[in-house]
Order: sequence, then C-alpha cells, then structure tokens
Amino acid sequence: MNEDQRDLDRVKRQIGSIILGKDKQIRFCLSCLLARGHLLLEDIPGVGKTTLAHALARSLGLEFQRIQFTSDLLPADVLGVSIYDRDSGQFRFQRGPIFSQLVLADEINRAPPKSQSALLEAMEEHQVTLDGRTLKLPDPFFVVATQNPQDQAGTFPLPESQLDRFLMRVHLGFPDPQVERELLRGAPRRDLIEALQPALTPVRLVALQDRVQSIHASAALLDYVQALVAHTRLHGGFKHGLSPRAAIALLRAARAWALLDGRDAVLPEDVQAVLEAVVGHRIGAREDPVSASARLLEAVAVP
Repeated sequence: MNEDQRDLDRVKRQIGSIILGKDKQIRFCLSCLLARGHLLLEDIPGVGKTTLAHALARSLGLEFQRIQFTSDLLPADVLGVSIYDRDSGQFRFQRGPIFSQLVLADEINRAPPKSQSALLEAMEEHQVTLDGRTLKLPDPFFVVATQNPQDQAGTFPLPESQLDRFLMRVHLGFPDPQVERELLRGAPRRDLIEALQPALTPVRLVALQDRVQSIHASAALLDYVQALVAHTRLHGGFKHGLSPRAAIALLRAARAWALLDGRDAVLPEDVQAVLEAVVGHRIGAREDPVSASARLLEAVAVP
C-alpha cells in the first residue's frame, strides 16, 4: 500500500465511522473531490446528506460554509454584496459563503432558478465576477449540493445546464436494519463530527488532486470511454447523448477511482464503477439511472 492510498484509506475510515454502511457512496464523494468535480447528493430528507458533507469537511481540514437554499434566497446571499462604508466613503465588498473551500448548498432545488444559477460560474470557473471584478475562489474548492426528490412540495427542478456542472450525482438510500440499530443506540452524529480531527491537510489534498491527472489511461481505455459515449448518441433509450465534457468527466472520475485503489493506471473496471454516478443525471434516460447505466455497460464491449 503506497502513501497516497494510506492517506485516503484513513479519510475513508474516519468518514465511515460517521456515515455507517455507505462505503461505496463515501468512495464516490472522495473520487469526485479528487477529480476536482462537484457533488450532488439526491435523496429524501433525513438520510445523512448534510452529515456526510460535514464529516467530509472535518476529515479533510477544509474551511466549511453552509448555504440553506430557500424560496427567497438571492444571488447576493451566495456570492456576496458591496456595502457602502460611510467612514471611508467607498464601497467595501463583503464576501459571501461561496468563498470557502467546501460549500454545502443545502436543498438547492428549493431556491428559484436565478439563485441556483449564482453557483454556475463559481463551480465551472472557480471564480466569481461581481461589480466588474473577478475574484478567485480558494483552492481546493468543492461544492456539495443536496437535493430533495422533485415530487416533494416547494422544489424547483435543476436545469440541465446546472446538473451538468456536477461531476457526480449520488443517492444515499436508507440504511440496512443492522446499521439503523447502531445509529439508534449510538451517540448523536453531530457530537461525533465535532470530535473529528483532520486526517488530511488541504495542501496534501491539492497534491492528490494533481496526482489524479498523472494516472495513466491507455489508448484502449480511451477507446472504451469513447465507445460508451458514442453509444448514448447513436442508440435509442437516452434522451441526451453524452457530451465531450461528460466524456472528460467520466475519465477524470475513473482516474480518481484508480488512485483510491493505489494504482497508477486506469482499468475498465474503474470506468464501470463510476459510470452510474457520472452519467446518470446527464443522459436523461427513460428509466432509472441504475438500469440505464447497466444497459449501457452491457451494450458496449470492453476493447
């Protein structure tokens, strides 16, 4: 086991001590972060979405801000606002919560589209433009958004352009009975999170993110990614074919998955492991993302 894998395993174990029985979902979160993407957690309230974001921030030693998205949220509440200072006679910019290393956009689909779109430039460009000035965001910068099911009252569906900004969409789901019993008997998750100590530093995290880019992808592996993408464009059953940006996202996520396993090259199994989380919210399939992803993998042979 190399140093990278030891560090990442330590982070996984620490988060797993808070979010019980969700090892695969924790791996998705870490892969998304290592690939410099953003994460959308979609599920009903109360299954641990916000707790997972808190545990992730504490375990990685990241500056953390939470934005509660509501129907009256304004873009300035996210980005910041210029305030007139009477003493100096000048406007002073007061930074919003977006200027943090890990930003939790809680219940993002409860805010109107104008407020949702305030995140777009920040998530894509890692910068914010206000009053003619361009302000850089911290590095690392990671947005974790939570979303309630669209059939719940008071929700605004995220447009495709906003969904595409998220590298992965992950569902937590209900815990199994044994894990749920342990949650009932154990200490409150909030108290456990407060006791967490960083298992990794932000500087070390940035180094690991840079390391992801050097994970080797062979020509045959690139053929496989292109074949998967081409199938969504040329065959029925998918509302949208995958874009070039989606293909790049799939490869980045697969590289991060390989790094978590301590390897320096991507295998087809890495692409298959992350496929559902990366493409499920992009293809607009006429069936659930799990079935659509499984059908896509069955249709495309590994070179």
